[in-house]
Amino acid sequence: MLKTSVTRRVGGAVASCRVVAGQRVCRAASRQQATARCGAARSHQARALSSGASLALGSRRSLTRFQQRQVSLARRGAKLIVEAAKRSVGDLGEAELKGKRVFVRADLNVPLDGEQNITDDTRIRAAVPTLKYLMDKGAKVLLTSHLGRPKDGPEDKFRLNPVVPRLSELLGKEVGKVDDCVGAEVTAKVDSMADGDIVVLENVRFYKEETKNESGFAEKLAANADLYVNDAFGTAHRAHASTEGVTKFLSPSVSGFLLQKELDYLDGAVSDPKKPFCAIVGGSKVSSKIGVIESLMAKCDKIIIGGGMIFTFYVAKGLSVGSSLVEEDKVELAKELMAKAEEKGVEFLLPSDVVLADNFAPDANTQTVTIDSIPDGWMGLDIGPESLKAFQGALSDCKTVVWNGPMGVFEFDAFAAGTVGIADTLAELSGKGCCTIIGGGDSVAAVEKAGVAEKMSHISTGGGASLELLEGKVLPGVAALDETVAVSA
Repeated sequence: MLKTSVTRRVGGAVASCRVVAGQRVCRAASRQQATARCGAARSHQARALSSGASLALGSRRSLTRFQQRQVSLARRGAKLIVEAAKRSVGDLGEAELKGKRVFVRADLNVPLDGEQNITDDTRIRAAVPTLKYLMDKGAKVLLTSHLGRPKDGPEDKFRLNPVVPRLSELLGKEVGKVDDCVGAEVTAKVDSMADGDIVVLENVRFYKEETKNESGFAEKLAANADLYVNDAFGTAHRAHASTEGVTKFLSPSVSGFLLQKELDYLDGAVSDPKKPFCAIVGGSKVSSKIGVIESLMAKCDKIIIGGGMIFTFYVAKGLSVGSSLVEEDKVELAKELMAKAEEKGVEFLLPSDVVLADNFAPDANTQTVTIDSIPDGWMGLDIGPESLKAFQGALSDCKTVVWNGPMGVFEFDAFAAGTVGIADTLAELSGKGCCTIIGGGDSVAAVEKAGVAEKMSHISTGGGASLELLEGKVLPGVAALDETVAVSA
């Protein structure tokens, strides 16, 4: 990706600035001035979220994890060195918001069971700070999202109806609902809204024009609004009508608190991490994590590799892996990655033992062997206990850790020990001041399963978006937002 570097003076000291993912990031010249730590958000956000008057949040116990961290930062007087080039909803006060119709794109793509019950409301809760801020400022909030993968127009199982009661509960206010996201029905509902009201519009992906980013559809989405807030980090890597197209018709177009928070953590911590910095990369395939491994290799001191992708590396080392998953066309790449790590002086850690299964099933027969003793007909589904100990030792002195991808098939209890063990270790490190960032996808499910999600520094709400940001790619949903002129430090 293109990175633009400049030099400027911040508070009398020279700072370097560059553009990342459509954001301008400035860094102070000295560690003493670089006092913002993992999770620091923009100062005006911290002030807004720490103000009981502006957010009517009540007691600290009722706050979200994000809000609690922001309150703590504000009370400690934490200074800011990460300055986004994009405007945030926190830049807008009551004068700009009262009575205005605000189109908010959130990521409410929550998992549902067979009876349409929400099984994990993390994404809904993550949207609350931005929504509550807008409502408390007197805005009329038009909220939409996608849900699932509808193919041919409206389908009841993909409607946003299940989101409404949970959102009403979290906001402490009745949330309206319209069974469309454009057209006369939306207009009529919006015309009847009072200041501070919120209404959920229907799944934007009921229209194929959404993912095609058709200008005409984007204009229809924007027709009932005065300004735009993008708080959907999970879709910020896609140029869709509701994430990129609407910005051409609504001004201002700004980021929400969640989107800004994700950028602060994922870019802020990784671009200038407190050392030692370790990246844990897991998952089934090397091909899906090439960009992350290569990008993080330029910044980290250690890389831990787990999951099914380890067997491609083993084959690259000339080992037999039985019937384990191997990407034959990526063997040479695996060799190159290991050579590159050695050249850069990065500690590249692979498991020394693995837990095997005689078939891919939760009740499969198992055995644990060293990596050079994998018999034919057996497949590796988790890292072994000795590997876990070695990884825990490597992590023990780390000050920043980014984790993306599980160590094994943690969905099966028999093969979850490695993943849960890493989760427990990171939770312990978090309590000792290490910045622990869970980079979306299965890693989030893993820390939830381990029961330690609350202890992590940051859990990303975006799988693909997290990966692309960690790879250093431009996120269209971020790049399309308005730039800010003011500079804070």
